[in-house]
Formats: sequence, C-alpha cells, structure tokens
Amino acid sequence: MRPETELRESLRTRSSILDYLEGLLLGRLWSDTDFENRKHFGLFVIYGLLVDAIILYIYILGKGILGFGVIGPIHIAVFTLLFLANPFICFRYYRMPWWGKISILLVKIFKSYLIISYTVSLLLPKLSVRVDDLQDFLISYLNSTLEKYTEKFQASAGSFSTVLGVLAGGVHVVGTVLLFALAAIVIPSLIYLAVKIAQYVWDWIINTLIIKRFFPQRK
Repeated sequence: MRPETELRESLRTRSSILDYLEGLLLGRLWSDTDFENRKHFGLFVIYGLLVDAIILYIYILGKGILGFGVIGPIHIAVFTLLFLANPFICFRYYRMPWWGKISILLVKIFKSYLIISYTVSLLLPKLSVRVDDLQDFLISYLNSTLEKYTEKFQASAGSFSTVLGVLAGGVHVVGTVLLFALAAIVIPSLIYLAVKIAQYVWDWIINTLIIKRFFPQRK
C-alpha cells in the first residue's frame, strides 16, 4: 500500500472512531453522525457485561475499582448539574476547536462513569451471599431443588422418581442461571437507556424552548 493511501486510510479510521464517539456520547439531538439510525444491540450487551465485570470484581476481590459503586450527595449533585446543563454543553459542539470538543467528550465520558457507578451501587447489594459462603449456598440450592422435584415425582413415577427429579431439577437450575445471567445484562442496559431517554426529553425541551429561540444555528 502506498504511503498516501495508508495516510488516507488512517485518517478515515480516526474520523470513523471520532464519529462513533460523538454519536454515542452526544446523542441523536446534538450529533451529526448517523449513529442513532443504526442498531446497537451489541453495544447494550457489552455495556451490561462491563457493569457485571465491575460488580464481580468488587464482589469477589472485596475491593473497589476506580471508585465505582461509591455514590454520595456530591456525585448526585454533579450528575444532576451535568444532566441539566447537557443541552448548553452540547449545542455548540461542532463550532468548537478540537480542544473544546475533547473537553466535552471527556465530560460526557465522566457522566457515563457516574451512571455506571450508580448502577453498581444499586445492584451490588443484591449479592447478599458472602463470597466465602457462595459455594455452600450453591450446593444447598442445587440439593434442595433436586429434592423438591424428586419428591414431586415420587408418587407418580415410583422408582423413576429420582431420575425424573434430577432431570427436572437440572432444567430448573439451568433455566434459573440463564435468567439470572440475562437479567444481569439487561437491567444495567435498561437503566442506562432510561437515563438516555430522560436526557433526550430534557434536551429536546430546552432546545425547543430556549436554544432555537435565543441561539439559532446551533451546529
């Protein structure tokens, strides 16, 4: 590949990455990219897995990471301020110099950090079983589930009650694990999506009532 071609490809790649970040962080109302017009199901899965990884890290190792999950009045106040100021932060994004754009993207990344941290603070306490007791808890749950299904089939299946109980109990356990894993991915994504929708509604109101009226040609 010729040097000129490599340079063009490099610039095109950098531009695509920047467009993706702008679409992801700025949102539909303030971004010039077509990010919102594409399907991003995989992005929500990755987001859910990221939150789960942070929760598991804190839960298993018993120590924090980058302050995730630590939410106090100051964090809530900062997030509320960023939420309310978002339309005024973003509406002149494309008129700013490069350092201004980077500053805005960093602010948006910090806001996403606060959302993740809040999500972790909500979900982490749900893991009420201590790590040291986790193995005993799982074994006890498995045994009790298998016994319950074995007893249920005992009257009708006779000598086959144990086999049927183990099969039915196994299906129940596997189904529970899959549902738990699905919820662990979906719930963080739904929280993020709810915040994103609320932000869009607020930005649309401010854009319609204030910015378009007093600050025309926002892009």
